[in-house]
Order: sequence, then C-alpha cells, then structure tokens
Amino acid sequence: MSRRTTAPAGWAEAVVVGGGAAGLSLAHWLTHTGTTSLTVVEAPDGPLRPAERTWCYWDDAPGEFEDAVLASWSRLRVRGTDGREVTTDTAPLRYRMLRSAPFEALVLSRLARYPQTRVLRATARAVRTVAGGAEVRCTTPDGRVRLLRGRYVFDSRPLRRLPPARTTLLQHFRGWFVRTAGACFDPEVADLMDFRVPQPRHGLAFGYVLPLAPDRALVEYTEFSRAPLATAAYETALRHYTGEVLRLGALTVEAAEQGVIPMTDARFPCRIGPAVFRVGAAGGATRPATGYTFAAVQRQSRAIAAALRDGGDLAPRLHGRRALAMDAVLLRALDTGRIDGPGFFTDLFRRVPTARLLRFLDGATTPWEEFGIGLRTPVGPMLRTAAELPFLPRRPVAGVHATAPSEESRR
Repeated sequence: MSRRTTAPAGWAEAVVVGGGAAGLSLAHWLTHTGTTSLTVVEAPDGPLRPAERTWCYWDDAPGEFEDAVLASWSRLRVRGTDGREVTTDTAPLRYRMLRSAPFEALVLSRLARYPQTRVLRATARAVRTVAGGAEVRCTTPDGRVRLLRGRYVFDSRPLRRLPPARTTLLQHFRGWFVRTAGACFDPEVADLMDFRVPQPRHGLAFGYVLPLAPDRALVEYTEFSRAPLATAAYETALRHYTGEVLRLGALTVEAAEQGVIPMTDARFPCRIGPAVFRVGAAGGATRPATGYTFAAVQRQSRAIAAALRDGGDLAPRLHGRRALAMDAVLLRALDTGRIDGPGFFTDLFRRVPTARLLRFLDGATTPWEEFGIGLRTPVGPMLRTAAELPFLPRRPVAGVHATAPSEESRR
C-alpha cells in the first residue's frame, strides 16, 4: 500500500537533513520515484561543510551518476609486504571514482528541475517528532530560525558518538593528488592495497594509488588501527611512500584530503522516531570490515524511495546478518593480532576470484560461496574468534566520533 497522501499545507512529504553523498543520493532517488514535495537542508559554507572528498565503488555498468565519475579501472593490484603483486581483472565490474564537488553539482542540477523540491542552505539544530510527522529546527546564515515540517525526516548528519561495540578500529588516512615530472603511473591499474610500507605495532598500513593519467594520481597512506595520527605523521609516511617505495621522483602535490572511517561491529539504529530515520553512515551504510559506503547508500536510497512510493520498510537492512557476523569476526581477529592483516588481504586476492570477492564485499554472495571464501582464511584463529564473540560485551567507544571533520574518502 502506498504511503502517498497529501501533506498538510506548508509541509513537505520528506525533509532530508544533510547535503553530502547520503542526503543528495536520497533526494535524487526520491524525486526520481515521484516524491511530490521535498526539502533538502544543506549546511552553508563554513566549518560544518566538509572539504571536497573522494568516493569509490564498483559496478557492472555505468550508473545514475556516471557523468560525475572522474576515472575507472578494470584491473586492481595488491602488493604484499615482500613486494609480490597480485593483479586481477575485475570484469564484469569496474572500480569507479567520484569527487564530491562534481557529484553535488550533478545532483543539485537535477533537483532544480522539480518545482516542489527546494534546497535550503541552513544549519540543522534539532529534529523532533510532532503530530503527523517530524520537525527540523534550522538556523539560516543570517541568523533566522526556520522550522521545517515533513511527514518523514531523513537525517544524514554524522553521529556525535559511535554506539557501543565489541570491536572498533579506525580506517584513517591522508592522500595527495600528485603530478609527477614523468610518466609514473599505469592508468589501467589501481593499487588497492600496497603493503610495502612500515607496519604499525598494532593493526596494519598500506598505500593506495588511483591513477588519473600517466603523470597524475591520488596517492594515499592508510592505517587500520585504534587511533588516528597527527597530520605531520601522515605527511612523513606519504613522503616515504612516494619517494622510497614508489620512487616517483620530483612531484607536485596539487591537493590533499584526510579522514577517518570507523570500522565497528556497533549496531546503528535507522529508525529513531515514528517519522525520523537516519541514513548514510549514521544509518549503518558503511560496511564494517572495509569502510566502503557509497554503493550501500545507493541501495538504501533506492529502497527508501520505493518504500515511500509503494509502502514498505523505510529502514531497510543494508548488510545481511551473515555479512555482519563475518565482519565482526574479522575485525576482532585483526584487533587482537590473531591474524596478520597484510597476509590476510593479500592471500584473499590471490586465492579468490576478484569478481566473487568484490561481490562478497557487497554482500551479494551465496552461503556456499562465503563458505569457500572462509576456507581461504586462517581457519583456526577465525573459529577461535567466532567462538568468543557472543560472550564479549558491547562497550561505549570513548573519544571516537562517527566521522572526522573532513569526512571519509575512498568510500
């Protein structure tokens, strides 16, 4: 049964709080499926508006946002600590890279075609349930207070604190957009994980290279560990990686980005009121063991838009129970040091067909395929970890916020 009814005068059918990847994706799919009236609250320029960032995902065909894709690759490479490389063909999938500014411009241009859709530049202060829906209290850049009412409110703002968890690691990184003096990159191959960097005492570290041209690339240094680094430490690691490992020679850093993605088995409730829902990373879209978010945001947005049109669950499950259980085991095994992170990921890409592995990371594999992938992991340590997880309490994560000020990149 459709939920479509006429909203009271002055009310929107839906209010979307936040104009990042999750908020704009949902706004796009809501208008695409016929939402009659929509308001998007987007932060004005200032400290609440994140810097430009990068999102990546894989797909088997050009998608809805292909016009904003900066580059894509059909070959991925993983390098072990010993320098041995695994280069794989991802067909029929391609690994795609978006930058936030072109994505936002594309979506906003599409939203502008719908007379009953408006984008309000304001700071959302509070969201509360009211009779018949929900209300968003906002402050505009000139200091005026605005009250927006909608039958449903979808809040994509980052959480101030993460929910309790048994395991929480942070995927933290800094990246340089570099231009080199000569041709140093193969534009056909993206380096997903390059473990030829000094490994931390706890967790793991790797380089990440997305070539944009023979002389241009995004080069990142990434760690999975319990705490982020100071910017100076990332800069030192990047100088070592670009100079001593990749041997790029003279280069120019044209831009930089930095962020933190929680990798956690915390539970993220999507429904927080009768008519209020969290979406995006705050609503559990991030895959715990990888940090990838963008593709799940699209699944979430399409499902919500269809549910609003046809009737259904406005808080769709994005990751299956099996996937979340396996992620919880992997995070705990990495955090305790029971498995060697670089060896684990290198062996997975060496021993599992890439398309199947990428489908597994998207939660699209069968139980039999997952059983086969499990046999290619360190079975003993993983079983020991799985056996102890049910007895571990979920504890608050002190001092860890859901995202860094610059939000996430790569995902």
